[in-house]
Parts: sequence; C-alpha cells; structure tokens
Amino acid sequence: MEVRVMMNNTCSWPSGDSLMIIYHDTEWGVPVHDDNKWFEHIVLDGAQAGLSWKTILHRREGYRKAFAGFDPAIVARYDENKYLELLRDEGIIRNRLKIRSAISNARAFMQIQEEFRSFDAWIWRFTDGKPVVNHRESLSEIPARTPLSDLISKELKKRGFTFVGSTICYAFMQAAGLVNDHLVNCFRHPSHS
Repeated sequence: MEVRVMMNNTCSWPSGDSLMIIYHDTEWGVPVHDDNKWFEHIVLDGAQAGLSWKTILHRREGYRKAFAGFDPAIVARYDENKYLELLRDEGIIRNRLKIRSAISNARAFMQIQEEFRSFDAWIWRFTDGKPVVNHRESLSEIPARTPLSDLISKELKKRGFTFVGSTICYAFMQAAGLVNDHLVNCFRHPSHS
C-alpha cells in the first residue's frame, strides 16, 4: 500500500487522528466484495447516525466483538437476552434502537443473500458492478446523499432494513467503494494509480 508523502496530497477529513488516517489510507473507498464486510458497513454506518465517524471507528473492535465479527448469520439469531447483554456493552454505542436495528438488519441481510446468492451481488447491481468515480476538488463538493443513495435506501427499507436513510447509505457506499469520493488531489484517487 502506498504511504502518504505529504498531508496536502490526501483528503483532509481524517484530521490528524491516526486511526482515521489509517482507515482513509487503507480502507475508505476500496471496493468491497465480502458479505461480512458489507454487513460491517451497515452496522457501523447505522450506529454512526447522529454521531461522528471518529466515534464509531474508535469503537469498531468493540462492535466486532459484540456482533460476532459481523457475521450476519450469527447476529440474526441474537435473542432478547443477547440484546439486553448488548445494552450493557461499553464497547459499543448503547442505543436501544441501533442495537435492535443491527439484529433485524442481519435478518433482512440474510434474506437478500438467499434471494441473490450474496448481498454483494445484489448491491453492485446498482452501479453495474463498477465503482462510481467522482472528481471532486474539495470536501464541500461531496454531497450528503445522491439519487443513487436515495434509490438504495428505498430498496433496503422495502426489504425491512432500518437506519438506512439516504445519508447513511451514501456513507457506506463511499466506505465500501461503490462510490470513490477521494478528492482528485488525494493519492488514493484512481487518477493517481
């Protein structure tokens, strides 16, 4: 993996936080083709609602432990006792609705897997199997949502998902590489490959 040379050839949103910098430099915008990784994005971006990504990223290991390595088949079987246990777990955001959402979303996720062979096969249909590469010059040009995130949000909600509004969908689309929103001057933008 390429390493940063100077701070001015990268996106500025990691703001000097070492975990955020590593995440930006190695994960954000990299196309995902693994269902457990997709489920991780859905859980974490749903948890982020109303909070900063930094807050969630710094608790990702707690989430990984609490949600069985983001295995939707295991999380889908969580019962009321497990839900109550998660409400006491200091490694995650202990929001009742977000915890219930992660469990119910695991069940909806598995229904997509059954119907389409994998969540990955289903989600990539929205971009014809290729990342949408944007050419933005500043963070202010990056929208909070797009017509595509509106569509994916609507489809997920129809399938029973919660905490998947258009803004949350756009965040996981960026994170999982459906959309590449690295700024054009960032060393991670495809024009620098």
